[in-house]
Amino acid sequence: MRQGWGFAALRAMLGAVPLAASLLVGALPAGLLSAAGAAAQTAAAGPTLAAVRARGVLVCGTSTGAPGFSVLDNRGENRGLDADLCKALAAAVLGDPTKIRWVPLTSQARFPALQSNQIDVLIRTATWTQSRDTALGLNFTAVSFYDGQGFLVRRSAGIARAAELQGASICTVSGSTSELNLADWARVNGIRYTPVVFEQNEEAANAYAAGRCDAYSTDASQLAAIGASLPDAANHMVLPDIISKEPHAPVVRHGDDQWFDIVRWMMFALYAAEEQGVTRANVDSMLESPNPEIRRLLGTSGDHGPMMGLDRRWAYAMIKAVGNYGEIFDRNLGEGSIFRLPRGLNALWNRGGLMYPMPIR
Repeated sequence: MRQGWGFAALRAMLGAVPLAASLLVGALPAGLLSAAGAAAQTAAAGPTLAAVRARGVLVCGTSTGAPGFSVLDNRGENRGLDADLCKALAAAVLGDPTKIRWVPLTSQARFPALQSNQIDVLIRTATWTQSRDTALGLNFTAVSFYDGQGFLVRRSAGIARAAELQGASICTVSGSTSELNLADWARVNGIRYTPVVFEQNEEAANAYAAGRCDAYSTDASQLAAIGASLPDAANHMVLPDIISKEPHAPVVRHGDDQWFDIVRWMMFALYAAEEQGVTRANVDSMLESPNPEIRRLLGTSGDHGPMMGLDRRWAYAMIKAVGNYGEIFDRNLGEGSIFRLPRGLNALWNRGGLMYPMPIR
């Protein structure tokens, strides 16, 4: 503390702090005054959080149909990894995972919908790229799924590697990184092909299934899911060649740092829950855990929710609704699904993957 900066000046500075916070601060050691003053207050709701609460529902932009990520089941409920992340966010900010208005968006419509405030967040197999993260006025938050683009082909075609697709017709989706990656890969490798382009994934998948193209190229996880769901699934295979990096992440608009923080820390909290063994089944008993990391995660100590304008048990509400990240993955894409995808890069950092939760403290 510099010379001349006395208690009177400090009291004057704290004059703007609400009475309850001032009383709490007054009982603490002087060295903790500043930090305690910040933690004792719930952050005011920023524009997006305020709008979501006033509306009473989260408007979540999602896909028009991506098996394993977001697709309507036979009861009309949206299911998949992306759908569960929307539910987790609704639980965190509204306390109810069902308070969602789903907005299905094509690849071409997804970013304009977010830019024009038609949706609060985009959670839709959107690949994080430099141009999207900067030029579009958008922010990618934290990776929800590491993927890469591949090729789905018929076993009867006798194709074992992508280089054998010379002269093939290849289905893909317009306005996506898949369309651009396919063109780059063909140019670099001297592959001649005929693009068969559709506006939606479902249209491209149906065209492939109907034999309108020799191969279908998009994210390998989606190809595996699509291939497994075909009536003659045994006659289809995803080639081993991966031609791109496709890190998916929830997307928000520039200019609302609080909402960016909420969506980003949603992901970190779901990773942390898996890391600490907190599950949908045991989260209630874990409220009694003496582990400081679990206590901060579940809101039994600290003010980590209020720092973002949320309830202290924001992460508890998410985990209670959809489970931790591992449970979400396994249920929709992994061993608990028909797709049985390996975790691979989507495993936790201490299990050979890339999912690394930042510390909640």
